[in-house]
Amino acid sequence: MPLAISSALAQTDFDPQRLQRISAWQQRYIEQGKLAGSSVFIARHGQPVYLNVVGQRSRAQNTPFSVDTITRIYSMTKPIVTVGLMLLVERGLLALNAPIDEFLPEFAHCQALIAGATAADQCETAATPTVHQLLTHTAGFSYGFNTGILGQAYQQQQINFNPNTAALAQRTQDLAALPLAFQPGSRWEYSVSIDVIGRIIEVVSGQSLEQFLHQEILAPLGMVDTGFSVCDAQIERLADCYVKTDADPLALIDPAQNSAYHVSRVQCFSGGGGLLSTLTDYFRFLEMLRRGGEYEGVRLLAKRTVAFMRRNHLSGDMADMGPSGFSELSMRGVGFGLGGSVLREPALSGMPGSVGDYSWGGMASTFFWLDPVEQLSVIFFTQLMPSSSYRCRAELKALVHAALLD
Repeated sequence: MPLAISSALAQTDFDPQRLQRISAWQQRYIEQGKLAGSSVFIARHGQPVYLNVVGQRSRAQNTPFSVDTITRIYSMTKPIVTVGLMLLVERGLLALNAPIDEFLPEFAHCQALIAGATAADQCETAATPTVHQLLTHTAGFSYGFNTGILGQAYQQQQINFNPNTAALAQRTQDLAALPLAFQPGSRWEYSVSIDVIGRIIEVVSGQSLEQFLHQEILAPLGMVDTGFSVCDAQIERLADCYVKTDADPLALIDPAQNSAYHVSRVQCFSGGGGLLSTLTDYFRFLEMLRRGGEYEGVRLLAKRTVAFMRRNHLSGDMADMGPSGFSELSMRGVGFGLGGSVLREPALSGMPGSVGDYSWGGMASTFFWLDPVEQLSVIFFTQLMPSSSYRCRAELKALVHAALLD
């Protein structure tokens, strides 16, 4: 059964008046016409502390955003798929240092852009990326929204993993025809690499990514509203998705009633950004991670495996291997684990937090973080692209930390 997080909220560790600043902050974004709706959920030591939902899930239909609203979580899919990969690692079915052509032969002869390349055909021979490099975004792949030659090539050749594109197997075949942006391991660049991880899961498990995640993670955790599509019975709870443009701060891009995520339209199961979920469902997943791989008597991963995921897997900060910022957040003082970022030095990052904070967000401005020092689990859901539109994530972190009493 879904978790009833709307019941009694314990506020013993927080200043109630300061928590209400979060409500005012959410309402201000609605009144200023910047967001259609949003929800914030905070738990400490696994106990619900704060829940507030404001605005609308559909402005056109005048329907309220609610606790059970289904949202496109986009890249918050990545930690879930990473857990799926680690399930296979724990079973001895693959090793993180294995080159990916052991599972996907189309990547047997990789090429990478040469330093200073001005065209996509200026390449040199490259090593085949490893599974670990895929997980840490150091494999050399990119995204079509990234700057540079490879990002442009992805756009021109429509290399994406959108729900209504070809199946995952075909998408990775298409991806393999393009060069890498750099020699594997030499840089950090946010990329489609977790989509490739999703395809590796399919090959190793013998199941579709959808089947595997449902059987191994979603069903065991009771995440009943999380999946790659919505059926007719769920469509009324799916939020509309908006995009900020120069002409309209809330331009409708994916209306729920005609969504690309309806079960009749989804062909590609994107491991990097294809899942939809609710507050209650995603909290179950976060609690599993916070508790070291177990939730409500169901153990998915060993405690040591989760600790391994939540360590920094880079030699330093993300900024040392890539751009100084990503989305609205600084990459200074921040490393990268498996499935999400890891805070190394709060002062360098420019926002409050604890060393070891594990977090990530999605393209429609959703966000989560787990704080191992304060034992906090925080989720922010809304539906506005791009995620760099406003500084919601940094502002929310400051609000939450300001409300803590001890």
